[in-house]
Parts: sequence; C-alpha cells; structure tokens
Amino acid sequence: MGDMPNPDDIRAAPLNKALSERYLAYALSTITQRALPDVRDGLKPVHRRLLHAMRELGLNPPAGFKKCARVVGDVIGRFHPHGDQAVYDALVRLAQDFAVRYPLIEGQGNFGNVDGDNPAAMRYTESRLTPVAQALLEGLDEDAVDFRATYDGEDREPVVLPAAFPNLLANGASGIAVGMATSIPPHNAGEICAALTALVENPALTDAKILKYIKGPDFPTGGIIVDERAAISEAYRTGRGSFRVRGRWERIEGGRGSYQIIVDQVPYQIQKAKLIERIAELIEQKKLSLLEDVRDESTDEIRIVLTPKNRSVDAELLMEQLFRLTDLESRVALNMNVLDGGLVPRVMSLRDVLLAFLAHRRDVLRRRTQHRLEKIAIRLEVLAGYLAVYLNLDRVIKIIRNEDEPKPKLMKAFGLSELQAEAILNMRLRSLRKLEETEIRTEYVNLTGEQKNLGKLLASEKLQATRMLEEIRAIDERFGSKTEIGRRRTRFSAPPEIAAEADSIEAMVEREPITVVCSEKGWLRAFKGHQEPNDMIKYREGDRERFWLHAETTDRLMLFATDGRFFTLDCAKLPGGRGNGEAIRSFIDLPPDADIVSMFVHRDGRKLLLASTSGHGFVTAEDDAVALRRSGKQAMAVPSGTEAAVCAFVEGDCVAVIGENRKLLVFAIGEVPELARGRGVILQRYKDGHLLDATSFVWKEGLRDVNGRTWTTAELKDWRGARAQAGRLAPRGFARSGKFG
Repeated sequence: MGDMPNPDDIRAAPLNKALSERYLAYALSTITQRALPDVRDGLKPVHRRLLHAMRELGLNPPAGFKKCARVVGDVIGRFHPHGDQAVYDALVRLAQDFAVRYPLIEGQGNFGNVDGDNPAAMRYTESRLTPVAQALLEGLDEDAVDFRATYDGEDREPVVLPAAFPNLLANGASGIAVGMATSIPPHNAGEICAALTALVENPALTDAKILKYIKGPDFPTGGIIVDERAAISEAYRTGRGSFRVRGRWERIEGGRGSYQIIVDQVPYQIQKAKLIERIAELIEQKKLSLLEDVRDESTDEIRIVLTPKNRSVDAELLMEQLFRLTDLESRVALNMNVLDGGLVPRVMSLRDVLLAFLAHRRDVLRRRTQHRLEKIAIRLEVLAGYLAVYLNLDRVIKIIRNEDEPKPKLMKAFGLSELQAEAILNMRLRSLRKLEETEIRTEYVNLTGEQKNLGKLLASEKLQATRMLEEIRAIDERFGSKTEIGRRRTRFSAPPEIAAEADSIEAMVEREPITVVCSEKGWLRAFKGHQEPNDMIKYREGDRERFWLHAETTDRLMLFATDGRFFTLDCAKLPGGRGNGEAIRSFIDLPPDADIVSMFVHRDGRKLLLASTSGHGFVTAEDDAVALRRSGKQAMAVPSGTEAAVCAFVEGDCVAVIGENRKLLVFAIGEVPELARGRGVILQRYKDGHLLDATSFVWKEGLRDVNGRTWTTAELKDWRGARAQAGRLAPRGFARSGKFG
C-alpha cells in the first residue's frame, strides 16, 4: 500500500503550463526516440535495436534463419518495450528490396510486394542479417561506440552503430515527428563512396563539386528523374526540395503498324495495383481519351501493358497524359532533417551529412585503435611473464603444488605483476608443450610492431585519412556501382516542355461541362453537366455549401488561401460527385491553420485584386498566379497575425474597401500598384480592427453590396477619397455583413 498514490495529493497548476510541459516531453521523445534518424548510422532506435538483437542471436549472413517472432520477442523483451506489430513492420520494411535500396535484413517467406499486399504473420516468416547490416555492426565489440543501459537496466545497447556503410543516404529515411518531419530518398552507394573519397582528400569540397559524384537519388524500383540539374543542386544545397520521378516505359511494335506500351518500372513507393486501378477508372470515365486498355502481366518483374485507341495515337502524348493524370509520375520529397550527434534535430545539406558521417567514422577508427592498443598492452605483459618463467617451469609447478597461495610466491620469485601471475596460474597443462621461447618471442615482436604502428595512426590525421580511404574503398568494392546490387537503377532525363505538355494534354482531354462543389469544411467534388445550386446535393453532418462553380474538364481551377498562396488543380482530375467528395488537402499542401479565401476557374489575361486583414493590397496578373506544384505559389506576403482576406477580379476604375469598423473608402484603382509578389500598399488605415472586404467596380455603374443593392455615384460621392485614408461609416442601409456583392 505504501507505493499506492495518495488520492488527496492534488496540486494546483495552470492548465497551459501543465499541458505545455507534458507535450514538450512527448515531442522530444517522439523526435529523438521514434521518428528522426541519426545522421551517423541513418537508423531510428527501433531499427538499431532490431539489428543489435539479431546480432546477439547470431543471425549473421553465414548462419541459418530464425523465426521473425523470435527476433521480435527479443527486441521487445530486451530493448524496445513497444507493440510487437510496430516492431515487425519495421523488420519487414528493412527486408523489402522494393522499399529499401540495400536491404539490411534477408527475409525468407512472404514479406509483402510492390502491389501493397501485407506480409505473412511473424510466426511464418524467417530472417537473418545481410552483409550490409554486418558492415553497419562491424566493430561493435571493439569499443567503437558508446553503450547505454536498456529501458529496464538489465542489459546494454549501442547508442549508435559503428556504420562502415553510409546508410542514411544509401537507404534513405522517412518519419513524422511533432512539428517536424524527415524524408530522405535512397542513393547509390558507389556514388556516395566516390563523394566520401573526394571529401577525405579535400574537406573544402563545395556542394557543386560533390554533385559531380552524387547525381541524385537511386530508387530500388528504378524510374526516371525528370528535373533540372539546377533544381536538384538547390535541393541538396539547402537540404529541402523534391524530385519528379516517372515510370520507365518502352514502345513495342506489333503487326500492321499497331503497338503497345510496356511499363516496367513505377515511381518509388507507388503501389502497382492501385496505379492500374486508377488507370482503369480513368478509362471508364473517358478521361484517358487516347488509351483503350490496361493489363497487368507482372510476375517477379513489373510489366504493365497499355493499349492505345489506335495505331495513329502518338505514344509520347499518350504517356504525357498518363503522367499528368496518374501516379505514373510522382514527387519524392527531400527533407534532410536528422539528429545531429543523436540529440539535436536540424536540416542538413548533402555536404553536411557526408561530413558528419566521416567525422563519425574517424571517431570509430580512433576508438577501435585505442581498444586494440589496450588489448596489445595486456597481451605483451602476459607474454613477458611467460618468458620470465619459461626456463623455470619445474620451479613454477613446484610452487603451485606446494603453496596454498601460489600467486604471491610466483610474483616474488620471478618479479611478476598480478596480471602475469594470474595468466600463468590460468594456463592449462596442455598449453605447457606450446610454451616455446621462439613462438613467444615472435608473437612479442609482432605485437610490438603493431603497437608502434597503431600509435603512429592515433597521432597522425594523415594516416587516419589513409585508413578511412581504405575502408571506403572496401565498402565500394562490396556494394558499389560495379556490383550487382550497387548498379544504378534510376536514370535521368531532361524535363518535358511544360507549356507544350499542357497544350497537348488539354487537346486530348474530352471537353465536358462539370459543376465544381466545395463545402465549408473543404470537401471537393465535381458533378457532370452544369447544375444550379439545389437541395439534392448532400453534405457531411455539420457541413454546408461554400463554393459552386461551372467549369469544363479542360479548365484549371484556382484557389487562393489565407496564407497568401495560390493553388491550381486540373478539372479533369477532380473527384466525381459520388459520396461527399475528397478533402481538398489531399490535392494541395494547405497548412492546417490556413483556409480557402477564393475559388474560381482560370481565365487568361485577367487581373486580380488581393488584400489582407492588415489593410494592405495590390493587383496581380492571374496568369502569373498559376501554380504548377502541389505546394502552390506564394503571391502575397502575410506577416504573423494577419491573413489574406480578399481575391477579387479587377473590373472597373475604382476600388471599394470596408473595414471591420464598418468604415467605407472608395478610390481610383490607379492608386493600387501591380505586383507579381509582395505585401502590397496600404489600402485603408485602421486604429482598431481589420479589413473586412474589398472589390473593384465601375464608378458610373455604382457599387453593389452583398444584398444586391446598387449604390449610385451620387450616394457614394462623400466616400470617395485617396488610398490609405480611414474612410467614413458606410451609408445607412448598407449590408449589415459589410460585404460587397
């Protein structure tokens, strides 16, 4: 009962302080103990513990396999007190050759496939370590790294692995922590070794020079990267970016001029079955006008067969359509957010990551050398003891037989240290015949020479660099570009002409009228035909209609968000009208704290009036606001505490602005500058509150409010002024909401 908590022990604490302290502890735990890899060995704790536990079980490459259930049980019981399924999932991924470029675990049994099928249960599958994992663990018994107590204090585990293999870049990593994430694609080990060699020889090597060795990612599933070299270089320099990856295809000629297209590689982490399902769905919806059929003829190797409508269809155009509408082209993110030294999370450049790995390898080399020197010193002392007693073996035996405490007598008789006396006493009788002076002296000389060389190695950074180069060369010979596993799989190609591609795709998509509907909570869908708002359209509970637009399948849908970014969606790709649609955030990278301000169909040549709650605004060209990326295009700079609030078409010669204080101001549109990007100028000043709405209109035609009333020139003349004034209270009868029509 003494250990039971006291129910009356209640301490008052501010809720915000209690929550922040607990959430911070959780965040730190997630960042350091779960989601982010260590820059030195490229592993998260669960992966490190898996490899260490398998090594402890003796599951090295020459050994036999053991049941995965046994491995998972050991990992959970001794090192990682978490769910068995989570540990097994981590084990499975390390064994999947389509998920990991250089598998760390060799699996036997069903470990899943590229279609997304689940692996067999852990009681059916077996595993052991691969040579790559062995390279990561090499030197663990030689004091190469620090060890710490396990969660229950009964065992010890390595803080980091010695990592002779550059695992972080070679195999990549991904994870989502609290407030941060990491996404590192896999690379070619041979190219990494070449870059490491160059960096050892010249530590001042620049990012640009490093990219002569590391061309870009090398995915286990192959594919083709279609990005500008400048974009790839910038991504590696900053540690953030993305790579545009396409599936590999070829045209196979048939009889009478017909042909088929064979896709034999798909982008990284794309499930083949879902990709084919999506293509079939688009064919059924008549959104792939040039494609007749799709078949999956895959065995162990991927083979997707595409049949065009007829032999006159251009294969390049057909594939561009597929790349545009399906995951046959995808983006792989680069966010090199890693734990520096195992503790501090930070985004590193490619050069930083390579230098951190080399610093770790130098530290491992020094520690292993020091460990070997200590072992040599102990052995030399023992050998000196053997030499001291060699000629007096009979006297040694007599002392051991006649003395109750032989150790002190031996030490005194022959001038031995305690270690030497202990070694002689522990010697087996059968070893006496091997105790030959020549052999002892030969071993003594050899060890003395090795001790001298290791001492020089510890004292010389140049010798350490030479040894590191030898280690890198050994890894390159085992796993580099000349080996079967190390041969580059992902190729590079020049990016397609975006304008030409867009025009071609638009020409191929069948032009059909659609109605785009977006709800208050951001659920998007498209109905066939042009429909007027009606009660037949159902929404989720607590949700309602917000945007209702008429468009064509060849149009582009533009969105403006409160964070000042524009997003662009292809109307041909919008989800159908069945159900409640799909969340808009599944199409664009819209932050959780941002919302949609405006949604409209893109038209060439128009101008847009943008305004923020701070009262700033400017005019921008709609053509310049079209975003080609999922992350959108930043148009309006929105400082902390403010939001983008207005995106209105410029139609007229005047601008009307109204604030939360219901003060209205009208001025000439010529006073508002046209910018491609920025914060803009002050449209209306406020002592308190913020901008509510803004619009443009033709002065002679009057201003329309949200209730439908049009305010004439005579009624508005007292509100006409200059930009950046405070304005006057809106005229009596103006819409209560303060919004314009």
